[in-house]
Amino acid sequence: MTEQELLKIIDLGESSKVQFKERLPSNEQLAHELIAFSNSQGGKIIFGVNDKTGGLNGLSFSEIQEINQKIVNIATQKIYPSIIIKTETIEINNNKLIVIDIEEGISKPYKDSNGIIYVKNGSDKRKVTSNDEIARLLHQSGSIFAEELYVKDSSITDIDSEQFDIFLYRKYHKKLDDFTQENIDISQIFENLNLAKEGSFLLAGLLCFSKKRQLFFPQYSIQCVCIDGTIINNSFLDNEYAFDGPIYTVFQKTMDFIGRNMKKVPETNGFNSPTKWEIPFEVFEELIVNALVHRDYFISATIKVFIYSDRIEIISPGKLPNSLTIDNIKNGVSVLRNPVLLSTVQHILPYKGLGTGIRRSYSLYKDITIESEESLNQFKVIIKRP
Repeated sequence: MTEQELLKIIDLGESSKVQFKERLPSNEQLAHELIAFSNSQGGKIIFGVNDKTGGLNGLSFSEIQEINQKIVNIATQKIYPSIIIKTETIEINNNKLIVIDIEEGISKPYKDSNGIIYVKNGSDKRKVTSNDEIARLLHQSGSIFAEELYVKDSSITDIDSEQFDIFLYRKYHKKLDDFTQENIDISQIFENLNLAKEGSFLLAGLLCFSKKRQLFFPQYSIQCVCIDGTIINNSFLDNEYAFDGPIYTVFQKTMDFIGRNMKKVPETNGFNSPTKWEIPFEVFEELIVNALVHRDYFISATIKVFIYSDRIEIISPGKLPNSLTIDNIKNGVSVLRNPVLLSTVQHILPYKGLGTGIRRSYSLYKDITIESEESLNQFKVIIKRP
């Protein structure tokens, strides 16, 4: 890193990826900072900079030696699992500064010697106490997937047989009776597909095929509201509570709700011309499927569809995974959050292809904005009404 590059970073102040330390804090405090960066998106700690003013207060030779030694000891002996860090000494106007680079970890969650987990919260840090958030950190490291969680007290006897038959025929060109005649029972089919275990649903199986999904996870659905105006108020033109049923039913009821609240415009100028939605039907088809497949199922919240007089908002729980960006998404790049669910849903919903849903929506209708709201842990798609 050059002197000019470091000055520019310091000039911008502290953030979720940059921390200033004028001098070496306690071992415990430093461990917590390193843990928070490793459990988040990585970042830099710059020693020799006042965190209140951004002023430089260079380090002595002995301080540089001490910081380097302590950082290495803490990273390998006070953090579990240990982390790898990089250090660099840079001189600016006769002030020697140390820059510590911490990468986003691949073995989350990282903990201190007491088992406490920290993550970044803006330019500060906070403890993680929620089981859901710990599960998300484990998911980021590839240790668990929400869709593979065992659903206690569920039973594959509550299957939506019609939907399962449609799925089997689309995937294998067979129906359940054909498997039965081959002495393959339904529980074996579900286990082979990683949708159930010992007669109980795993989450992906529950979402796709259980008629009683709402008894276990009513929040894994979609809520729809049509509002008279441009802000949320008490004047609802139409609203629905979270829809019951498996994923296909939730999808269909959502599309029905959107359809009855879309303006219909004639396709031609002719008398008795057939009508179409003011925004192409296929745009919503793509975006609702995308929301159901790619949302974060570790977050206990519904997908929301808000229809305002000037726009439609589709809000999904969960920020973008890993290094995925909005530009990546627009170009068709995808990171699989729920691979088993995806492999199943593509035979149930009108799923057209990996990573292309949002890109295809843009090709059909240009007035679409995407926002990844990290502080709210949600992903929002805004479709402007004509």
